[in-house]
Amino acid sequence: MNAGLNHCTMPRHVALIMDGNGRWAAKRKLPRLEGHRAGAEALRAIVQECPKLDVRYLTVFAFSTENWRRDPAEVNELMALMRDYADSEINQLQENGVRVEFIGDLSRLDNGVAAQLETITRETRSGDRLRLTVAVNYGARAEITAALRHLAARIDKGDLDPDDINESVMQTHLMTADLPDPDLIIRTSGELRLSNFLLWQSAYSEFEFVDTLWPDFTPEVLRDILIRYPNRSRRFGANGK
Repeated sequence: MNAGLNHCTMPRHVALIMDGNGRWAAKRKLPRLEGHRAGAEALRAIVQECPKLDVRYLTVFAFSTENWRRDPAEVNELMALMRDYADSEINQLQENGVRVEFIGDLSRLDNGVAAQLETITRETRSGDRLRLTVAVNYGARAEITAALRHLAARIDKGDLDPDDINESVMQTHLMTADLPDPDLIIRTSGELRLSNFLLWQSAYSEFEFVDTLWPDFTPEVLRDILIRYPNRSRRFGANGK
């Protein structure tokens, strides 16, 4: 093989679109909230499994900018669940060496939710086994728009020459500026789209779409996906054999 065109190693950064909580609950004739609770349990198991699989970065899509269109009662339940999860998981995350951070526009969140997310970020800052990034009130188009607005402001102030703008400069203005791009993006529930998630960062990501509904996504399912991953050849636009 040509230099730089080797088969993939195991992915360092995995991103998850956790889809199917509502359908999982509907199949069982349960309230949608029960699906979200089951989804939170699935996330707990995946977070615990990632360090065992040498995954160093895990980014999950928890709540999109479009999710505000849902029924207000469901949105409130989701926010309460997020706050409770953050509160109940701090000790376990610390013990497992997980560092938690959030991306998205957190200014729209209820003060109680925002405060709890800030607490879990602060209390897990020393985690060095897994970096868990949770996208909350996040949309990739909004992220890119905000980055462009920031660049425009710098140009207006004379801090930046437009000719100096390149992909690297753009990257530094994204919410994921200090994260590597995801090697692998997994979406559950059989849907075949990104839904406004990490549009810039996913330019050369590998994709895996599975029919499994998120609450049924177990560490074993993740392990099976990762076992297949090294068979892929990531060429990043170059020719390969």
